Amino acid sequence: MKIIMIGEAADHEADLRRGLDRQHDIVALPAEAAHSGRDDARIEPDDVVVTLRWSRPDGEVPSFRLLHVPGAGLDGLDLSALHPETVVTNVYEHEIPIAEFVLARLLEWEVRATAMQDAFTPAAWPQLYRHRNPHGELHGKTLGIVGYGRIGRAIAARAAAFGVRVRAVDDAAAPDGTAEIASTDLLPDVLAGCDYVVLACPLTAATTGLIDAAVLGRMPAHAVLVNVSRAEIVDEAALYAALRDGGIGGAVLDVWYRYPASATDTAAPAEHPFWNLPNAWCTPHSSAWTHQLPVRRYAVVAENVNRLVSGEPLRNVVRAAHLHGL
Repeated sequence: MKIIMIGEAADHEADLRRGLDRQHDIVALPAEAAHSGRDDARIEPDDVVVTLRWSRPDGEVPSFRLLHVPGAGLDGLDLSALHPETVVTNVYEHEIPIAEFVLARLLEWEVRATAMQDAFTPAAWPQLYRHRNPHGELHGKTLGIVGYGRIGRAIAARAAAFGVRVRAVDDAAAPDGTAEIASTDLLPDVLAGCDYVVLACPLTAATTGLIDAAVLGRMPAHAVLVNVSRAEIVDEAALYAALRDGGIGGAVLDVWYRYPASATDTAAPAEHPFWNLPNAWCTPHSSAWTHQLPVRRYAVVAENVNRLVSGEPLRNVVRAAHLHGL
């Protein structure tokens, strides 16, 4: 059995090997291998493939034992392009850094400590002190969280510690004493009373375009939208217009409508230039990308490889199939 690591996953071979119970051949393939059959001859029926994305536009479907996504999102996978016997598993571990990122952005939106620091010089000090500009507080604000899973709950726990009222929109979430939970049909009404709105739901057919012009129009003019999930949950043109025209106060955008498909792809992250708007804070899908995250994630991937070899049940199975013995 080989382990095929595609694209970005190949950068974490050392993290994976640390948790493996035995030595396995590990093969690194370029990102293009996720969408092209050019390297399929190197993938055999007993192999494990580790990749965030998978499709086969040419219709050829190679057979292999396990596709392990080294993240939580499954929207990069075309499950129809997998052999029926291929099991799919994923991994989480990102809720801690994403929650910390969100709280850091919310605090900075209120406090503006970076601007204060940048303005500080010995020459400016007397006037800065005499004419101090008041800044905001998170305490007492209302935060709406769309999607109340691992990420949503981690954000809620941290926000509540700052004295923030938390309202969550989720049709399946159970009460936990931290957030007031409402169903999706009440989304516009919930967001109408929020100072901040964080998107933490998965991208599905039902959530694509969920935040459209009508929903944005219900948000207060000072409200800030934070997207750490998937860009397509928000209608791109409607969001750009709302930011440009002052329909909402701002946006923190860490996820995008287009991603590089190869090492030479220079496609812009969106059709509309959000990065030119002063009230849009744009980052390169890095909210979860800490030093510790891949260590935790690839420990789970390694554990599942070990379980596969020993015939034990796999963790985080999102598509099951009949497993034959090794």
